[in-house]
Amino acid sequence: MSDASSGLPVCGVVGLGAMGMGIARSLKRAGLEVVGCDVSAASRKTFEDEGGQCVAEASALAPRCDVILLVVVNADQVMSVLFGDGKDKDDGLATQLAAGSLVIQCATVAPSVAEALGQRLDQAGLLMLDAPISGGAAKAATGELSVMASGTPQAFAKAAPVLDAMAATVHHLGDVPGPGSSVKLVNQHLAGVHIAAAAEAMALGLRMGIDGRALYRVITQSAGNSWMFENRVPHILDGDYRPLSAVDIFVKDLNIVHDTGRELRLAMPVASSALQQFTAASGMGLGREDDSAVVKVYAATGGVALPAANDESAQ
Repeated sequence: MSDASSGLPVCGVVGLGAMGMGIARSLKRAGLEVVGCDVSAASRKTFEDEGGQCVAEASALAPRCDVILLVVVNADQVMSVLFGDGKDKDDGLATQLAAGSLVIQCATVAPSVAEALGQRLDQAGLLMLDAPISGGAAKAATGELSVMASGTPQAFAKAAPVLDAMAATVHHLGDVPGPGSSVKLVNQHLAGVHIAAAAEAMALGLRMGIDGRALYRVITQSAGNSWMFENRVPHILDGDYRPLSAVDIFVKDLNIVHDTGRELRLAMPVASSALQQFTAASGMGLGREDDSAVVKVYAATGGVALPAANDESAQ
């Protein structure tokens, strides 16, 4: 059910968190009709106050939308939205969408989950684009995400105006669901390892008595730099752990990496080490803090003094 006046799809965005809200705003800014969906009344009100439309239940999107974007946390939430709780075969969104509707699956899930989901939606007469995203809340807000996408030509064609509105780069990685999630998993492997390594390196420098800001200036101009070091270390220097991407996200994603490696009989000791550090941070009660808070594991176990938010050196 495209917008009759424009011929453009009507989009339902399930999950109005930091990423989903940015995507919904970007789609709306591009002239697409958007209906947001979130269990949080506060998130719905935020989007409604900006002129957006919202519903509390995903099933309410079915009669209004022909493209659904799933910007939720994990595979369990994806399955719950699409297929319900299993008690009622008709309580999931997938059973209520019109034939030919498109599901754009943006959550980080195991490749095997994406493959099975694509087959299940195909059997239901629906299209699926396996389309995990990268770029964080800032890029979601500006419509400049990187999308790692795989799906049929029909799915890509129907998704085109949506992808144009939300992404700076769309990587076409295959003609069936699965490769998109596979590439995202490699990205999350590297991102988690690089954040953990950046935290460990800063802990080493601080423990040796090096001024943190001087260390940051040197490393960002040297061969040891990484995108994650450059992006996350300022959070440590400012003592600011408000979540842009939380510790528990990498507990989840690196567990998927670990499980996929086990399925493939591929040992990944570096990823496993990073997972242990994020798991330790979560166990310390830091799961909802910014992922850079993994540095606090070193503070707790290695006597590392971290900059505080009101520390003059962190201004």
